[in-house]
Parts: sequence; structure tokens; C-alpha cells
Amino acid sequence: MFELNSELKQLVKRGQLREARDMFDKMPHRDEISWTTLIAGYVNAKDSYEALILFSNMWVHQGLQKDQFMISVALKACAFGMNVCFGELLHVFSLKSSLINSVFVSSALVDMYMKVGKVEQGRRVFEEMVTRNVVSWTSIIAGLVHAGYCMEGLLYFSEMWRSKVGYDSHIFAIALKASADSSCLTHGKAIHAQTVKQGFDESSFVVNTLATMYNKCGKPDNVMRLFEKMRMPDVVSWTTLITTYAQMGEEEYAVEAFKRMRKSYVIPNEYTFAAVISACANLANIKWGEQIHGHILRLGMVDALSVANSIITLYSKCGMLTSASVVFHGMTKKDMISWSTIIAVYSQGGYAKEAFDYLSWMRREGPKPNEFAFASVLSVCGSMAFLEQGKQVHAHVLCIGLDHETMVHSALISMYSKCGSLQEASKIFHGIKNNDIVSWTAMISGYAEHGYSQEAISLFEKISSIGLKPDYVTFIGVLTACSHAGLVDLGFYYFMLMSNEYRISPSKEHYGCMIDLLCRAGRLSEAEHMIRSMPFHSDDVVWSTLLRACRVHGDVDRGRRTAEQILHLDPDSAGTHITLANIYSAKGRWKEAAHIRKVMKSKGVIKEPGWSWINVNDQLNVFVSGDQSHSHSEHIITILELLSARTGDARMEIASHVENIED
Repeated sequence: MFELNSELKQLVKRGQLREARDMFDKMPHRDEISWTTLIAGYVNAKDSYEALILFSNMWVHQGLQKDQFMISVALKACAFGMNVCFGELLHVFSLKSSLINSVFVSSALVDMYMKVGKVEQGRRVFEEMVTRNVVSWTSIIAGLVHAGYCMEGLLYFSEMWRSKVGYDSHIFAIALKASADSSCLTHGKAIHAQTVKQGFDESSFVVNTLATMYNKCGKPDNVMRLFEKMRMPDVVSWTTLITTYAQMGEEEYAVEAFKRMRKSYVIPNEYTFAAVISACANLANIKWGEQIHGHILRLGMVDALSVANSIITLYSKCGMLTSASVVFHGMTKKDMISWSTIIAVYSQGGYAKEAFDYLSWMRREGPKPNEFAFASVLSVCGSMAFLEQGKQVHAHVLCIGLDHETMVHSALISMYSKCGSLQEASKIFHGIKNNDIVSWTAMISGYAEHGYSQEAISLFEKISSIGLKPDYVTFIGVLTACSHAGLVDLGFYYFMLMSNEYRISPSKEHYGCMIDLLCRAGRLSEAEHMIRSMPFHSDDVVWSTLLRACRVHGDVDRGRRTAEQILHLDPDSAGTHITLANIYSAKGRWKEAAHIRKVMKSKGVIKEPGWSWINVNDQLNVFVSGDQSHSHSEHIITILELLSARTGDARMEIASHVENIED
């Protein structure tokens, strides 16, 4: 019997489970060791179903003793297979047979309960244990951390440390993960010191977890120092380094780290590729991105969800929507991120129909759309002024109960505001108790963009009274309101408040609002001074704001200087040439105006015609300046002329033309 069991054990050890099962079935006699060996083989192979079937068959055999090792192995199978019912039956048997007093059985029970999500039961078993070993402590700490009770896990780790039970590198790694997930740098540093003291700082497993902890706690310099001390960084070490660089905004260093990794002959895994592709996406560097995509294809890792999702993001940020779509359609599996990303890609690109098509496809065949997917579609409805489609999405959101989600709630307010339905936007805003700054910002921006400056300012003033803090987008909204109302002093007050009280450094957008405010108020000298003194490279947008103001106020010299700045940035700007020519013409300086138009002609600069659109009955109608190709153009032009007249007779005639169009 001993020889047969030894041979069976060797087959299991080599992973030859099929041969081991054949031998087991042919054995004339099987004892407890035979059964336990094969069951353990199935458990180690993660085949909990076969393990528990075999255990059930063993249970009905007479004369076999159910010892602590057999029960422990069966409980491990229950943990892997998430079979809580079977595990609870074994728990009852352990109590009746007194096997619960075995540290092996009780530790396996703690591990089983923790892995199946029964945290309280696992904790209760642990607290009732008479004797605890490193496995018991590891099970309770790992279970708590996995369930999200990181601080409790750290408390148990401290208690374990005081009890002076044995410990290994694995328990240190778990404690460091708890520190990382709870962003508890103090505990993390203390555990780091203990790893050095105990000599576990040489373990790549522990060092990698340390690096992750410091990265999550916002200490990238510590990550770099740990990496530099490593003699042979493995794939996890390199991936952590690349991720750290990317999160610091040092995407070029992240790509360089990836190149160094390849030269060291370490093979990247899916997480490495996802991190470096994300870095390329943030840089919008399609050349590097395509090279790494090719490498991914050669290694056959394109089916990994995290990798494919990152590639879709890369192509979308580089404006290559077709490539993003090809990657999406080629995915064998798609998760919520995949669907939400492709919908966002087309939404942000202004392709409303495609975004709606993907949302419909997702609802038919994919996972249930989440708040991100709906927010993306609502965003494109707002930007394209598709009110009816926005209402349809709103109705669906109400049906599935996502209207209270912050992202969706703010997207609805923004959509209705951009579509001109401020009343509906206000109704949504006031219909739910708002305790998030995103919704408040959306409503303030909606009021500001439509000229309801007092309402926007009044709403902004209420923010602090409900315990919220405005963010940089909120200040853009209130500064826009001040600009539209010509409230220069109040605008400067909010501009200073942003940095002095809320510690928000003004961005280029905030300066743009202030420059627009000064220009509308006719304070062009101050506007020019602000452009030249702001801590950013001035772009053609802010200079164009000033140029338009120069035309309105007839400031020729400043207009000329401003136009020179814009043309230095964009020599072929037709709008700048024409505006400057109009400034000269308005002052009767025909010679200079003619010279500007002559320069335009010689350079081949042609102004692109303006265009507009309107969606009627799900049909997008696009109009280009001077275009009369629309089937109803004659009626449309007549109505426009009559609207300009604004007389009673004109209104009657408009009604007649509208009837003709509808017919």
C-alpha cells in the first residue's frame, strides 16, 4: 500500500492528474492517504468540482477515517469553488467531531469563509481558535484586506506581531497591500522598516509590493529608490516603475523605462503593455503607440482586456477613430470599460449617430450600460444640440434608475442647458438633493452660457454654505457669468479668490475668461497687459479675443499688434487677415485694408465658409454660408427675410411658408 501511495503521490506532484486518476481507480484498496493525495491534487490544480465529487465518494466509504488533513483539503476546495454550503456542512462536522480544535482545520475554515465573502463567520472562527499559527493569521489578515477592511487587517497584523508567532514574506506583502489600499503611509513605512530588519527586503515579491504601496501613497521618489536598489528587476518591478512615471505625468520616462526593460530581456505582461500604451495615449504619440501595438500583436496579447482597452484609448486620443473601432470589433471579449470607451470615443469626436449605435448595440448584446456610457452619449447630445435624442436617453436613464448618479445627473443638466432648455436643466438640478460640486458647476455653467449671469453668480455664492468647494471648472463658469454681465470688479474678486482662498492656480481657461471680460468692458490696454504677463504661452485664442474687441472699439494700432501676434502663430489665419482689413476699412484706411487683402491673395489664404446645422425629425440639416442646395432653400430664405421684417403681415406670410414646407 505504501508503494502504491508513493507512486500516486509522484504522479500528482508532476501534475499528471489523468494518469493519477487511472491508477487510483485501478487500486485494489485505497486508504485515507490515497484519497487525500488525489483530492489535494485536484485542489492544487484549481479543479474544486472534481475534488469535492471525489471527497463525496470517499465520504460514503465505510471504514475510512475523516482526519484533519482530509477536512482541511476539502475546505480548501470549497474556498476555490466558492461552495459555501459544502463548507458550512464541513464546519458542522468539524464541531461534532472535535476536529475544529485542529489548527489546520480551523485555519482552513477561516480561509474558506473569507474567500467566499463570509467575513463575520471567518472572524468568529478565528476569535474562537485556541491555537493560531502563521496560516491562521495570514488567512484572517488576507481575507479582511481582500474584502476592503484594510485598517482592520493592519490591526490584526499588529496583534500578530505582538504575539510573536512565525511570519514570512507573504504576510508582509499582504500588510503592505493593506497600507497601499488604505493610503496609510505611516503604517507602510513602519512595515517597510520591519521588512528590512527581518531581511525580507531582498524578496522581489515584497519589494514590488513596497513599490506599489509608495506609488499609491503618492511617494514616487521612494519607488525610484527601491527600483534602483534591485539587482534583477522582474516584470512586476518594471511595470510598477512604468505606471509610477505615467501617474506622475512623466509619460516619456515611462516609455523609456519600457525600452530599457526590453533591453534587459524581461518579457512584458498585459499590465506592462496597458501602462505603456496609456502613457503613449497621454502623449498622443501615435508612432510609439503603433510600434508597441505591433509588439503586442507579435506576442499574442491583444486579447487581454486591459491591453485592448488601452489601445482603443490610444487611437481615440490620436484622432484615429477608425483604428479604435477596428480594435474594438476585433476583441473576442468586451467588458464595461471597452463599451464605455468606444462610446466616449465617438461622443467626444462629435459623431452622435455612431455613439447612439454603439449604445444600442451595448444594450442588446453587451453588459448593462453604466453611468459613464450614458454620460458620454448625453455629452454628444448637448454638444450637437440633439434635444430629442437627449430626452430619449433621459427616459431610459430614469427607467433603470441611474438618474441619481453624479455623472449622469450633471450630464443631464449640461445637455439640457446646451440644448437651450434651461428650465428643464433647473428642474433636474433642484429635483435632487445635490451634494456634489459637478452638478452645481453644470448648472452655473448653463446659466452663464445663456446670459443668466445673476442666477449663475447667486448659485455660486450658495456653494460654500452647503459645505462644497468650487473647483477650477466652477470658477470658469462664474467668470464667464461675470464676463457676459460686464462685472469687471466682481470678476477680479473671483479670480483672486480662486488662488487666495481655494489654492487653485488659474489656468489658461481662467485667464481667457478674464481677458474676454476686459475686452467686453472696453479695457483693451489691461487685456493686452494680462495676455503678455500671464504665466502661459499665449495662443491664438486669447489674441483673437483681443483682436475682435479692437474691431468693435476701433483700436487700429492695438489691432495691428494683435494681428501680428496671431499671424506669427498661424500665418494662414484667414479670419485674422479679414478682421484686420475690416479694422482699417472702418477707419477709412483703405490703402492698408487693400494691402491686407492683396497679401491674402498672394498667399492663397481663403476664408472657410461658416456653417450651421439643425436636427429635425432625426434628420441632420447642414447649411453652409451662401449655400442654396437644400430642397426647401427658397422657403427658408423667404422666412429669414420675413423674420427680419418683424411685422404682422410678415408673421402671417411665415405661417403660409411653413405649411408649404410641411406639405
